[in-house]
Amino acid sequence: MEPRHDRRLHAPDLGPERGGGDTTGLPPDALAILPVRETVLFPGAVLPLAVNRQGSVAAVQHALRDGQQIGVVMQRDPAVPEPGLAELHRMGTVANVLRWLTAPDGTHQLICQGVQRFRVLDWIEGRPFIAAGIHRIEEPETSTPEVEARMLHLRTQALEALQLLPQVPEGLVETVRSLDSAAALADLVAAYLDIPVTGKQEILETVDLVARLGRVSRALAGRLEVLRLTAEIGRETRASLDQRQREILLREQMAAIQRQLGDEDGKSAEIKDLGEAITKAEMPQEVEAAARKELRRLERMPEASPEHGMIRAYLDWLIELPWPLPEEKPIDIGEARRILDEDHFGLEKVKRRIVEYLAVRKLAPQGKAPILCFVGPPGVGKTSLGQSIARAMARPFVRVSLGGVHDEAELRGHRRTYIGALPGNIIQAIRKAGARNCVMMLDEIDKMGRGIQGDPSAAMLEVLDPEQNGTFRDNYLGVPFDLSRVVFIATANMLDTIPGPLRDRMEIIDLPGYTEAEKLQIARRYLMRRQLEANGLTPEQATIDDEALGAIIRDYTREAGVRALERGIGRVLRHVAVRIAEGSVERVHIGTGDLAAILGPPRFESEVAMRTSVPGVATGLAWTPVGGDILFIEAARTPGAGRLILTGQLGDVMRESAQAALSLVKGRAVSLGIDPAIFEKSDIHIHVPAGATPKDGPSAGVAMFTALASLLTGRTVRNDTAMTGEISLRGLVLPVGGIKEKVVAAARAGLTRVLLPARNRKDYEEIPEDARNRLEFIWLERAEDAMAAALDAAGAPAGPPSAGTTAG
Repeated sequence: MEPRHDRRLHAPDLGPERGGGDTTGLPPDALAILPVRETVLFPGAVLPLAVNRQGSVAAVQHALRDGQQIGVVMQRDPAVPEPGLAELHRMGTVANVLRWLTAPDGTHQLICQGVQRFRVLDWIEGRPFIAAGIHRIEEPETSTPEVEARMLHLRTQALEALQLLPQVPEGLVETVRSLDSAAALADLVAAYLDIPVTGKQEILETVDLVARLGRVSRALAGRLEVLRLTAEIGRETRASLDQRQREILLREQMAAIQRQLGDEDGKSAEIKDLGEAITKAEMPQEVEAAARKELRRLERMPEASPEHGMIRAYLDWLIELPWPLPEEKPIDIGEARRILDEDHFGLEKVKRRIVEYLAVRKLAPQGKAPILCFVGPPGVGKTSLGQSIARAMARPFVRVSLGGVHDEAELRGHRRTYIGALPGNIIQAIRKAGARNCVMMLDEIDKMGRGIQGDPSAAMLEVLDPEQNGTFRDNYLGVPFDLSRVVFIATANMLDTIPGPLRDRMEIIDLPGYTEAEKLQIARRYLMRRQLEANGLTPEQATIDDEALGAIIRDYTREAGVRALERGIGRVLRHVAVRIAEGSVERVHIGTGDLAAILGPPRFESEVAMRTSVPGVATGLAWTPVGGDILFIEAARTPGAGRLILTGQLGDVMRESAQAALSLVKGRAVSLGIDPAIFEKSDIHIHVPAGATPKDGPSAGVAMFTALASLLTGRTVRNDTAMTGEISLRGLVLPVGGIKEKVVAAARAGLTRVLLPARNRKDYEEIPEDARNRLEFIWLERAEDAMAAALDAAGAPAGPPSAGTTAG
């Protein structure tokens, strides 16, 4: 067994060798001084003190060894670890040491009893502890009527305070009643008073008995007021609880009496109104049964119950939802075409698919229509197409924004057991629309995120599945709701972030970016009218000619949509509004020459001719989430040892395309008229500008091959030509994606020829007609086809590399 450690306090050995080294006594009128923090010892009070400072331990040991009393003095600043003489009050209490204890961990505890007040006359130095010559203050023994009166008043106050306290030390009440000394009563009450130690020190330093009794009485009166208020608040709280319990009991009795008498007043009238509202709501049988069950619970439940409000809110939701299917107006296909043409310019294929969708809904209104998902860059009119479909079908339109949704409960709702629970966004949108056959736009479906609360895209699987959404169950409602008649339309900027099962439930309709001609028509037909109204102008007051609109499109915006174009038009019209508001002009016409003063210098310029004027530079086509774009492939040759250097923040796939392009050029060096020794004596550097933008994908293979062939043969690439396509080591040109967006970007950049893989001919019909009319299409089977179509007439073949040879 392990030996038990004796943890009892024990008295230490006070021999000379452990007593701190003090072998001389003190004068008769001197005492060892014990400084204390935030503690005042009054005469007659017993106080335990923790003693840990070396000088304080020495002072106590000296008093015990010589059988003397000790002086207890409070220091002025409790934060000072070792107070100096100036840090101590000069009034303290002479105390008897009742017990001195030392714990096994080395800590000391002193139990002392106050005897009388003293004042420090002078400090005695040369000791290992603080010592002082003192003057003992005797209490007056004479009693006057004023002292007697103040003593009786203080005793009455003390007894009242003890009655108001929740816990009172044993025997304290009897002690207060039995004390016949006014000084002793004042010191006893001051010792137990809950006041700051500075106030207690002032009472200790008050020698005059009448003044001391008055000071203690005033301090006790302040504490009595607090105790009386606390007691009153406690009584009010208990009375309030008792009253509430009594009200609940009375309401229960009143409800029982009303049920027995058949009284229709009060709550019964409310229950009757709710029952009638449930009947008028025309709920399905299962839903009505659940509502009636909750109504019976509400009838038996007191209004003061917290669950009363929860059940009432639940019934309100069930009553306000549009359960019956409204009468549907027949769809007019001709009117639908007119609305689509009125609201949107271009997008012919998209409009044709929407008309087909509406025609099927007209012929088979009970059929399960597909879920349309419009995918395209920002600003091409995805959300407004949904509004046009709602107008064509004469149905209410409601939009649910899914961007940033990461909690499944935002779609399915919270369970009613949670405080503040609500149905999900789907049911809330249905109630807002007021019709079960509304057109619901699920905006930014590609921007839902997954969080610790669940995956909202998984909850969308049931919503968007025509086989399942007829019994959609919201967590808050707890009953099925038929979503099969809702026309769901989703929008997205990209498909990559949409999970496969969710994407499989939707029919994807791609919306390409607009060409320059289409943007001009959109600006003239829609944007100008909208911005004139927004800026308080009329068509007679402000006009912008077509050349100026074209300049805004070419020089100040570079986007697939038209949002930046609308902002540019808005800036121009705000400039006009200022001039008209000042009264300086009545009508303003904006031409091309006025744009620089309003919009600043052109933000974009055509870089094609400048950057393809030397061998080694080819123009490629790229796909981005916000539409197509052009990019440049630059190649340079420097003296070296045959290394391939790649820069421009290229991804792994694009790096592999560069390796394949170099290998293909090396394999055809002889047929291209290139000296094979060049590759052993030169380093080839391929760079794709806009180095801060990550780039990846295989579609730059043809452009890289063309740039390398141009560099090493000395033939420049035509500055009106862009290309895309993946290459293989056999020299085949393989198909790539995003043809429509890339071709639109080429037309927008002012190019006239595009080189595309021959196996992408199937995508030709998807290209907007305006872009097809402006561009010449060359279809590539092999890499040699790209060289023949893209490179100018033969130039000087590459000679020995020099340190200054670069392309770009």
